[in-house]
Amino acid sequence: MNYYSFIAGLPDITPDNAKDAPQMDVLLEELEELLSDSDRRLLKLLRMRHDNENLTAFLADKTAEMNPLGNLTKEDWEEVVDTMENGTEFMEEHEPRIVPYIAEYYHRTHDEKQGGEETAYKEELLATLYYDYGMKCRNKFVSRWFEFSLNLNNILTAYTCRKHGWDIKSATVGHNEVAEAIRKNPNARDFGLKGVFDDYDEIASIAEMTDLMERERRIDAIKWQWIDEQTFFEHFSIEKVLSFWLKCEMVHRWDGLDTEKGKSAFKRLLQEMKKGIEFAG
Repeated sequence: MNYYSFIAGLPDITPDNAKDAPQMDVLLEELEELLSDSDRRLLKLLRMRHDNENLTAFLADKTAEMNPLGNLTKEDWEEVVDTMENGTEFMEEHEPRIVPYIAEYYHRTHDEKQGGEETAYKEELLATLYYDYGMKCRNKFVSRWFEFSLNLNNILTAYTCRKHGWDIKSATVGHNEVAEAIRKNPNARDFGLKGVFDDYDEIASIAEMTDLMERERRIDAIKWQWIDEQTFFEHFSIEKVLSFWLKCEMVHRWDGLDTEKGKSAFKRLLQEMKKGIEFAG
């Protein structure tokens, strides 16, 4: 399906300028009305990263605030979690809101409480299941976006772990060629990625930056460039719509964020990662 009128009316936005980008809740409402059923499912898949955040937050605190960009509301999660407690077979038969990887994640982490599989890296497990699920999408743009994001995040994480002396293998998520190379070569200077991943050198240079805010901006810039390259020959397709959604998410991430807040947020992220790795060890 083509979206001529919608795409023709989109504002030009850049990575460092959010003033012309629509608010995400307004954009979501418009897309929910505009997209076909099959295309709406593609947007739903991209929004599932917020569902992951919401599920993690809900399981830790039933009163936690939910990100409205997720597909499920707090009321949904209350019902879904209650359903999942009845077991996997019941869950798959009676709860259409649960995608398979969410069911698997809950089953595996719930069993841990009962003395089953030990899952110290719960967030890494959830991320792995999500990326694996997304890379199976039949839409090539979406599946490639998942794999590119996975590779980017794994390389940056590997450099962060090396810098701080953390366990690289345990922090690497997903199952693809780049992830397996990092796990097999955690002590190699290039993690065994030379010739495996074309953008390795550029991402490695970003990973070594000491200015945290500039580092984050460079990360968004390489994502932006990738999106533009992948949709260069797309004009009025769902791929162009989804690329606009991803770009709006990026620019709004910087709304009201000054340098000190950015540094504080990044330091908190490192502290949380270190705490999780120390716990696992």
